[in-house]
Amino acid sequence: MERIIPRTMASQHPDNATLPPWCDGELIAGEDEVREAFVAYSEYGCHEVMWDAEGKDIDPHVVRKLLSTYPEYFKEKHLGRDIFLTFRIPNPLIEVAERKVFLESLQAIPRHNDVARIFYQDDSVSVFEVILPFTSSHTDIVRVKEVYRHSVVEPLSTSIDFRGFTLRDLLGDVRPRDLEVIPLFEDIDSIVNMDTIMTKYIELFSPPYIRAFIARSDPALTYGFITATLLAKLGLSKCRSITERLGTPVTPIIGAGCLPFRGHNSPKNVEKFVEEYSGVWTVTIQSAFRYDFPIELSAKSVEMLNNLLPRENAVLIDGEQEVVVLKTVAKLMKVYGDSLEHAADEVNSKSRLLPSRRARKLHIGLFSYSRKFRNATLPRAIPYTGFFYTLGMPPEFIGLRALRDLTEEEYKTVRELHKNLIHDLSFSAKFMSWENLSLLSEGHPEARKIFRPSFLERFIPQYTEDIKTAEEMLGIKCGPRTLLDRKYVNVVENFLISLLEENEAEAKAELLRAAKLRGSLG
Repeated sequence: MERIIPRTMASQHPDNATLPPWCDGELIAGEDEVREAFVAYSEYGCHEVMWDAEGKDIDPHVVRKLLSTYPEYFKEKHLGRDIFLTFRIPNPLIEVAERKVFLESLQAIPRHNDVARIFYQDDSVSVFEVILPFTSSHTDIVRVKEVYRHSVVEPLSTSIDFRGFTLRDLLGDVRPRDLEVIPLFEDIDSIVNMDTIMTKYIELFSPPYIRAFIARSDPALTYGFITATLLAKLGLSKCRSITERLGTPVTPIIGAGCLPFRGHNSPKNVEKFVEEYSGVWTVTIQSAFRYDFPIELSAKSVEMLNNLLPRENAVLIDGEQEVVVLKTVAKLMKVYGDSLEHAADEVNSKSRLLPSRRARKLHIGLFSYSRKFRNATLPRAIPYTGFFYTLGMPPEFIGLRALRDLTEEEYKTVRELHKNLIHDLSFSAKFMSWENLSLLSEGHPEARKIFRPSFLERFIPQYTEDIKTAEEMLGIKCGPRTLLDRKYVNVVENFLISLLEENEAEAKAELLRAAKLRGSLG
């Protein structure tokens, strides 16, 4: 039977401002995540759920609990055939403290399938695919498959007594015999080299298809809004070119959040999102998409994505145009980085004001794999985005002054490839607070007590230039346009005042109020 490629993947990204009604506390964790997976399938209509073992504890008996708690649903919808549960595992070469979790996750897969086989009374495989973060080489993919073979499959042939009684005789067989790996490409080098990585993998294993995961959120944090979009387009192009050149279908996944900075996959932006990322097969339906909008709208939007994807082919970027794209990206990254360097410490210290929505381990203490940029340590993309939005300074504009330095050809490339640039920036611009920008740029004594000099004296003037560039070159009108926009801007201005008054409780309340109004924590 031909494999169904999911169109929508519910993920556990903690970007929701609103907690779902079935959540028992401030954090979605444990039994709530099992229920959340069922709700993602049954109420929202997602084809797939990402079960995320990267940086957080997960329920090791998720399949047993799903099938035993909701038997009628799963009898109708066969796990692994109609709907899918896909594990994101830690990369043991990057997330050092999680190395054993990597192995534990692989070892648990046959157990999940044993439970499913008993439930379905057939020999099908229900869990067979894992997502590998930080993929940078075809050998990363090969290693996962080989670890599974050497540590999970082959040991079953081991004799455990002198009569030749094997581990397989004691424990039963292992399914699947081989593992499918979805490489997750998260930085510029891996995205630029996607075609080489996947070509080498295809030459070694001749897979019937490949699902390639292109990050959209973390590249925005590291390289800037426009650069992240251009890199995603480059990745989609490479997936199409491999499919046409080698005949092996490559079905790309885009990981995008609701706000434009993180991809603009929102219930209110489905048509534009699909238009922007032509060629994508699967998109993440993150927590804000599901919980910060009415469930009827979110479910209808998931249904639209299920029906629309994949729409059209990805735009092909040939060798000459790729050179132009990379030259453009280099200029954009440089200017964005100049600003980021002066903002990273500020975001790191103040992002603690954002409420946690998942019990995560990474990026703190022992369990960190901090992303470095120049001399700064970067926060996660969600608190970074949420911090700037709550200041009334949408991060989409950071570094936009670099557009002035582009050649005519480079600027034309940006406008052709980033189809909805004006649409996305216009959406973000309504959340801009001129009052907050003015207050911070004037260097009030209260501001100097709360914010670092480099942020006030370097970042703020640069951001002001970014805004001017958007207005003058792109015709973007920054600031509120409707009564609802004005209400939002009033809230973020109250947030900054509370921050300057060192009233943390009030600042947190205003922050959450603003996040609910814009439909995402970050």
